[in-house]
Amino acid sequence: MNPGVTVDLALPAWLTAEQRATLVALAERNHAAHGDDLLGILLSGSAGRDHTTPHSDLDVVVVLTDEAAAHRQTAHSPDVDEAVDSWSELLDVPAFGTGGWWFRWTYAHAPVLLDRTGGELAQAARRQAVLTPDEADAMLIDHDRLDGWINFAYRALKNDRGGRPLEARLDAAESVPWLLDVVFSIAGRVRPYNSYLPWELRHHPVEGWPADELLGLLDRTLTGDVAAIRETFVRVRAACTAYDEERGHTRTTGMIDGWGSELDLFAPA
Repeated sequence: MNPGVTVDLALPAWLTAEQRATLVALAERNHAAHGDDLLGILLSGSAGRDHTTPHSDLDVVVVLTDEAAAHRQTAHSPDVDEAVDSWSELLDVPAFGTGGWWFRWTYAHAPVLLDRTGGELAQAARRQAVLTPDEADAMLIDHDRLDGWINFAYRALKNDRGGRPLEARLDAAESVPWLLDVVFSIAGRVRPYNSYLPWELRHHPVEGWPADELLGLLDRTLTGDVAAIRETFVRVRAACTAYDEERGHTRTTGMIDGWGSELDLFAPA
């Protein structure tokens, strides 16, 4: 260990001088404490995506060897949240439904400030935020995200037809997380946290879902607008057709078709 070595960070251009100084001090403190056991540093959160507000802090992920990480835990302060990942934790890719799934988007588009692994750390971070084709299939089919969205959307339409506007709005609202899982799974990506959804759609567009159009459909759906639900269904069905063709199967279109005559409710009024 050589605490006298200055840590050379790749800092995003949008950071303020104060943020830069804070990150340099954090890196040098971690180098002094861990030396070669410090494998890398990532900047997540709003600062890592040039999406800050006056209330934003710095969300930093410090990656250590397994042995060094065993003696560290996440530290919170008003200015910095300093999470610690062991190398094994970063390489592990949690499946949907497990405790670690929620944290996978943390690494999406997160600048790598320091990588002492020859690029393996950056690659592992990118892997967290993408879905393999088999993972996408599992999300859409095995975990019922597609069928679940159709179910809630169908219930909203039934409630609207039955003159139950509150119930329609509730089911429409409940359909939204399922829909977003469908949209991002088809794209091979982990769904972003809600606070980053507009940012993600505008800075990293999803094919077939222009940001303003999808956000508009979501906004209308949350009010119980059944026309928005029907418009969304047309888009989802087309996206599933293209997805199945690319995957060489009919699993998603088959699931939709399995609804049979119930799909008549999705036809334009």
